[in-house]
Amino acid sequence: MTVSFEGLKGVQHRTWTSGDYANVARLTVPLAQELVEAVDPAPGTRVLDVACGTGHVALAAARRFCEVTGVDYVPALVERARERAHAERLHADFEVGDAEALPYPDGSFDTVLSSIGVMFVADHQQGADELVRVTRPGGSIGVASWTPDGFVGRLLRVVSGHVPPPAGAQPPTRWGAPGVAAEMFGDRVEDVEERVLTVRERFHSPEHFADLFLHDYGPTHQAALTLDTDAREAFRQDLVDLAASSDVADDGTLATEWDYLLVTARRR
Repeated sequence: MTVSFEGLKGVQHRTWTSGDYANVARLTVPLAQELVEAVDPAPGTRVLDVACGTGHVALAAARRFCEVTGVDYVPALVERARERAHAERLHADFEVGDAEALPYPDGSFDTVLSSIGVMFVADHQQGADELVRVTRPGGSIGVASWTPDGFVGRLLRVVSGHVPPPAGAQPPTRWGAPGVAAEMFGDRVEDVEERVLTVRERFHSPEHFADLFLHDYGPTHQAALTLDTDAREAFRQDLVDLAASSDVADDGTLATEWDYLLVTARRR
């Protein structure tokens, strides 16, 4: 039995509106900065940040004096992005909208970017199609996605081991596998480049990591809500063990290295 993409979208929307993703989103600031630097949009060009969350990519582009729009389907995250732009006195527009049905005409933007965003859409091909559609011919596309075998890929497998994903769901880290984004973009793009990069994330301890993600990160928070007390404790222990086994710190804290794939392309 399969679930429609529309049904999956509803499940995912509930996931990302649970917890407090803004407290976890800060960990991805370096990825957004790296993505913007890789694409290097010029001042005055039109930049769209798709599935913008709290606005890391949009704000990085706004600091370069680009004309920036961010779009996300979680209103609370859009509001947080607006607050951040206001705090920095940056000009950036943020709107509530669906990455699988972007509310913009064809070719509206010079640069279209998504950092740890479009990888979580229900219909991957539709998400890729929309990125391409709203990019003008000759414009740039850039996507940063967690890799399947990196730390977050292993984290999501831990989640799936306790709470299986809905039937028909595509693994979000598919976007982080070499060649997949390029295949979805197809012959509509050229000059595709891929790089696997690593960001080091620091926490007080493996327990601190587990509790933060259980409380604030949508996929782990929502999964934990479906478990009884014993199963929830087993889930937490698996998160602690994952972090501990990945620790590269030598100072008694926790340091983990998270791989992500950065893909850039030019719209034909």
